[in-house]
Amino acid sequence: MTVRGFAAVLALLTLAAGASAPAAAQEEFEPPRLADGRPDLQGVWDFRTLTPLQRPEEQESAVLTAEEAAEIEARSAERSAELNAPTERSGELLPVGGNVGGYNHYWVDQGASVVDDQRTSLIVDPPDGRVPPLQPGFELIELSLGEDRPGTRPVRVRAAGIGAGSYEDRGLAERCLLGFNSGPPIVPAGYNQNLQIFQTPDHVVILHEMVHDARIVPLDGRDHLPAGVRQWMGDSRGYWDGDTLVVESTNFTDKVASFNPSVATAAGTGSTLHLTERFTRVAGDTLLYEFTVNDPTTFTRPFTAALPMKLGEGMYEYACHEGNYGLFNILSGARAAERAAAAQQ
Repeated sequence: MTVRGFAAVLALLTLAAGASAPAAAQEEFEPPRLADGRPDLQGVWDFRTLTPLQRPEEQESAVLTAEEAAEIEARSAERSAELNAPTERSGELLPVGGNVGGYNHYWVDQGASVVDDQRTSLIVDPPDGRVPPLQPGFELIELSLGEDRPGTRPVRVRAAGIGAGSYEDRGLAERCLLGFNSGPPIVPAGYNQNLQIFQTPDHVVILHEMVHDARIVPLDGRDHLPAGVRQWMGDSRGYWDGDTLVVESTNFTDKVASFNPSVATAAGTGSTLHLTERFTRVAGDTLLYEFTVNDPTTFTRPFTAALPMKLGEGMYEYACHEGNYGLFNILSGARAAERAAAAQQ
């Protein structure tokens, strides 16, 4: 779906919600431009939101009422305040956010609001706001953040694993190979929900705060890499469609999923994924990010999501490999448990 198509959907959703679009929203936004005349997309963009990727099955409407949106935001604020309140356990005052563990709630930030147009899902196509069904013979991989469940290698989900026998049993984000929200495509989750865009006339760089991956996207019309060259984040090529930057990515490795609906679920493999992303400056403080997943091997139809990103304040260095004691502790803890069990026999 193009940005024009999204605008049409947005207009319909606004009317369906019983409101007329304000005149200012209907005016064409003129983005700031660089010396080469292209829109200036540069800056830090924050993609936190309380709006889910998929429309909840019990939700019938495509748009929230103002009261429903306010209730969701109020419940989130109350839960955040509750989880970050000082607590005491066995006479000991726990830190803000609870017991630290790997991460406590202090580090988690789902955002404070739904998207501006109050859609009930980020997915705008299909109309039901849901990831389409899988092709016959494919099943959704579902693991758990709380326990390891049987599965097969490679582990294509982002942040869950199937065991502690080897590093190959752990999820991609646990191994610091990929962030669980940086994709591509980018899907809000957890924390470190920022990216930074840099532009030159012939390249765009998309730097992700999560796992500090940088995608360097040529704009000079060169061909994609040969089909046999596969990469974790795919091979990206970009071009301008009017004032919209379009990035098409192929050549994903089969070690990643075609799509991760959440950090603990995955579908298919990246080997047949064709991903199209669109970046459009729609307001001074808003970058509209759209992505279309096209993988006819895995899904019964393509699907599109739209995520308005807000101008952020700054990026933080996220040292994943450099500070990743978690993987060592998982495996060494499992070996210690095995030795303890053997000693009791």
